Amino acid sequence: MNIQFNLEKINRYDKAGPRYTSYPTAVSFTPEFTNTNYFWHAQQSNYNNTLKPLSLYFHIPFCDTICFYCACNKIATKDYSKADTYLRYLYREIDMQKVLFSSERTVEQLHWGGGTPTFLNHQQIRDLMDYTRHSFKLLDDDSGDYSIEIDPRSVTAETIKLLREVGFNRFSLGVQDLDDNVQKAVNRIQPIEDTLNIINACRENKAKSISVDLIYGLPLQTVDGFARTLQRIIDISPDRISLFNYAHLPELFKPQRRINAADLPKAEDKLTILQQSIESLTQAGYVYIGMDHFAKPDDELAIAQQKGKLHRNFQGYTTHADCDLIAMGVSAISSVNNSYSQNSKDLDGYYTALDNDELPIIRGKSLSKDDQLRREIIQQLSCHFKLDYKAIKQSHEIDFSSYFVDEIAQLEKLQSDDLLRLTPKSLEVTPAGRLLIRTICMVFDSYLTSTQTPSKPRFSKVI
Repeated sequence: MNIQFNLEKINRYDKAGPRYTSYPTAVSFTPEFTNTNYFWHAQQSNYNNTLKPLSLYFHIPFCDTICFYCACNKIATKDYSKADTYLRYLYREIDMQKVLFSSERTVEQLHWGGGTPTFLNHQQIRDLMDYTRHSFKLLDDDSGDYSIEIDPRSVTAETIKLLREVGFNRFSLGVQDLDDNVQKAVNRIQPIEDTLNIINACRENKAKSISVDLIYGLPLQTVDGFARTLQRIIDISPDRISLFNYAHLPELFKPQRRINAADLPKAEDKLTILQQSIESLTQAGYVYIGMDHFAKPDDELAIAQQKGKLHRNFQGYTTHADCDLIAMGVSAISSVNNSYSQNSKDLDGYYTALDNDELPIIRGKSLSKDDQLRREIIQQLSCHFKLDYKAIKQSHEIDFSSYFVDEIAQLEKLQSDDLLRLTPKSLEVTPAGRLLIRTICMVFDSYLTSTQTPSKPRFSKVI
């Protein structure tokens, strides 16, 4: 068993911290980073001896109903004509982005997220993919990692067939919980039959991978009730299962204000749900990838982790480490040539910038050498639970022991609690430390003290 649930250690180290889909995290981005900075980084990315492949992300922000737990950037509307306007502007952004990158760069990874990407109708889906294929060098042999987030309530078997035809081969389905009372409490009524129909459609259309999202800690959840949900999902046998912790932060996310805090499970029940879920998933043969993610042993994520080639970005864990990520749409975050940049978070700002023939970038960051070093360390720990000092020295020309004197002192405290093991050559996270990997990564985060204070929470607890 590659993960160990230790209640005493969890209670001691379960503090708020980033999920590290990037380092530095988005709260450290600044408005001083502008289009000019982004253009420079994009140009530099084309000058490498070996051009990196590309990863494309498109954010479709619309949902026709609001799930009360949601912390995503979304726009609730039943006015489907809003998608027509949005796509016109998205095409403008595509036009501005494509000229910045060599046309020889292959798109190995593509992802549509939301909101609800399937808010788009069939013709809009086909048109957006056609426009993308016309603008960038997409793969035609189904070897790419082309994924989309699916709300089973918003699609039919015909939709899945269409998505497969236009090039998507990986499908991520939101489920969260199958209990009727929980679904009512979070305003997401989703009968299991709807979910099963769509999963079956994905399989009939030879999807490469099917992933299911679940959330523990939702209102009215019970230990026994969630166990029934999880067992039903295990019986369905998706390739990947994401088991997310619900973070109740109503001061940051308005929809959560409609959740009755008194209905949330007690802290001890929430931990029991997590413990039993880990036991059930591992007994069913799933491998703990890290940070809420489980996958079958023959899944590409599990294989990449075994080979030391797993990566983590804004879409979570991925097998495509060596890509520049071009993210388009409202609030989307790009990662290009050691820089991050985020688009306007609201439609008005997004549309206004594009009307002025400007990319809608509102903030970002150029990474210093220290940022790049710490990013690689956090990547290695969060993806592979170990760190080779010699490899870090070769890639960054530093002596680990002398560069990270203060950090090593903190790590020694974690070692005394059996969360990790230190040797003169390496750091290795123990099975008891894997659930707390975010806490371990935080040791190397030089921005935490400036981005989070008790009066200004920015992150959820790690468990």
